[in-house]
Amino acid sequence: MLSQYFDHIATVTMVIRIYKKDASPPARAVLMAAEIINLKCEIQDVDLSSGPHLSPEYLEKNILRSVPFLEDGDFYLADSHAIITYLVSKYGAEHRSKWYPCDLSVRATVDHRMYFDTSDLFPHIKNIVSVIVTQGVGPNAEQIKAINAAYEVLDKYLQKTKFVAANHMTLADVSCVASVSSLNVLCPVDSKYGCLLKWWDTLKEEEWYKKTNEPGLAKLEAYVKSKWNK
Repeated sequence: MLSQYFDHIATVTMVIRIYKKDASPPARAVLMAAEIINLKCEIQDVDLSSGPHLSPEYLEKNILRSVPFLEDGDFYLADSHAIITYLVSKYGAEHRSKWYPCDLSVRATVDHRMYFDTSDLFPHIKNIVSVIVTQGVGPNAEQIKAINAAYEVLDKYLQKTKFVAANHMTLADVSCVASVSSLNVLCPVDSKYGCLLKWWDTLKEEEWYKKTNEPGLAKLEAYVKSKWNK
């Protein structure tokens, strides 16, 4: 069985290292997933202005020079969605069937919602925050409209299931809540998206959310406010 194979190789001693920046939504998604599965790993904070991601050694491992980034022995992986599915598949043990189900239709839905984060949620954060930092200018009307359109899509998903991909929590919730909580700093979630707000309130009660999303989210909010000339 594939699951038994993963459980076996997970017992092999090797260094697991996660490079992260707390304010980064994708990095927080990885930290939340690691917390959920009780992963024992080294966490290295990265100063994006002068940190190790600019070194030749880091570039050799991660040509994107991005965070989050995973080192698992001699295996290297970038992109939060790839990282969290890898970690849960390899180290998730009893958590695996819930958070990244083997049922193909459920797993495909989880993947789809994570792709939605990649295409429709996180890009808004990246693009808008970069302009706030360099120009002090917040989101324009077109960007606000696009963010609300993304909120509406998520709200409709959540009208059908309790969580974004199923009636139980999955990795899709981890990815999406990291982005939604961050987007809320730029464009607050309107009360008309009741299912979305109820879902977010539910996740806020989870210890892994409190421990690994809230601190970084607070850092992002403080940083954005310090640069945004409202």
